[in-house]
Amino acid sequence: MTPQQIESLIAQGEGYNLEFKQALPSKASDLAEEICAFANAAGGTLLVGVEDSGKVIGVKIDNVCRSRIQNILNAIEPHFPVTISEILINEKTILCVECESGTQKPYTVSGAIIIRNGPNSEKIISVQRMRDFFQQSDKIFFDEVECKSFNFIDHFDDQQFSSFLKLAGISNYSLDNITILQNLKLFSEKQLFKNAAVLFFAKNPQLHFEWATTRCILFKGVDKHHIIDDKILGGNLLEQYHETLKYIYSKLEVQYIIANSGPRVEVWEIPEVAIKEALVNAIVHRDYYEKGARISIEIFDNRIEITNPGGLVNSIAKSDFGKRSLSRNPLIFGLFQRINMVEQIGSGISRIRQSIHEAGLEEPIFNLEGMFSVTLYRPFDFESWIDIFWKNVLNNSQYQILIQIHKNNHISKSNLLPLIGIGKTAIDKNIDKLKEMGILERIGSDRGGFWKIIPKRGLGG
Repeated sequence: MTPQQIESLIAQGEGYNLEFKQALPSKASDLAEEICAFANAAGGTLLVGVEDSGKVIGVKIDNVCRSRIQNILNAIEPHFPVTISEILINEKTILCVECESGTQKPYTVSGAIIIRNGPNSEKIISVQRMRDFFQQSDKIFFDEVECKSFNFIDHFDDQQFSSFLKLAGISNYSLDNITILQNLKLFSEKQLFKNAAVLFFAKNPQLHFEWATTRCILFKGVDKHHIIDDKILGGNLLEQYHETLKYIYSKLEVQYIIANSGPRVEVWEIPEVAIKEALVNAIVHRDYYEKGARISIEIFDNRIEITNPGGLVNSIAKSDFGKRSLSRNPLIFGLFQRINMVEQIGSGISRIRQSIHEAGLEEPIFNLEGMFSVTLYRPFDFESWIDIFWKNVLNNSQYQILIQIHKNNHISKSNLLPLIGIGKTAIDKNIDKLKEMGILERIGSDRGGFWKIIPKRGLGG
């Protein structure tokens, strides 16, 4: 690499395929693990002599150091080709280690498999995760496959790429687009565009992947019987994200709050954080190999459901959901990460839950089987709803049961008895009737679950 190319890399910042180190670690295995992780992923570049902030401090390279580097490479099994160069920038030496995606995965250091998890490297410890990695080691991520139908001259969107560079903070360097794309590992060894680059930077990605779209549907009521609006949104992934957000916001209520004569603040009925995290999660983690399905946004009177093809990645246990994650599309994740639209991978679920909790809304529901989905519940006026639609339909016991459950959706049947003033058998019969009407549901077990009131319109409306 040339000094200009190195400066461009540093300006891009650390990411899925780029790592900075201030100096050679005292333990050879630490550096070996970083290189090993790149080999198990899409390849990458390691720069030694650069701080995490991007400041070049340089590193002293002598024969002893070169010998240590060779020992580091020998610690990786099986062996694979690595390019090492010493680059001088502002009279400071940077050690540049480049490697392509390995062809004999999995690669190990001291018997441990090291993988790339977002912008970090991670050691696989559990037997199940090792088994899953071995099963998937011969599979190719969709976003890393080369797109043979893509023609750079005819299909590349220069304007979109320039906008991306500005958002990523790497617009001040005069390198040509091809070089920057190569630095981002978006070209294959045959110098063909990878699918991730097509989905992000093609003028018309649907020319190559017609199924890579988002469908937005607005329903009347709380079921799928009556469709009010139905739109298919295309374009590159960033365009789909912004256009889908516009669609969702156009269907939601918003309040404008001015505090202490300050600027106006928009408060949406469902927190923006939850909506954005759920949407970007769908785009980043969807299974793009699945040609018969697309991301869908379904908006009902009482909720929004955001669904994407593909459940949890096989190597993620259900017990780890919301705590850690691996992306089906690491290059796509890396591009979103560079423009600060995703943070540490796996943290989005906790932000969704936290924002919903702080807004006082019903807990979001995550479906992990088959098509992954997130259900975000909208607030509703319980008092008006029950008086207008159900007061003349329900008997007094049923009416009072709903009132008490609305106050505390974790209330037990035994605690309902003195509040309603009827016996256990009568409580059970009335609750069964409310369930039969479709306006009450039990989520989870009797001991650890909760009640869910479904804002369905009754005979009174």
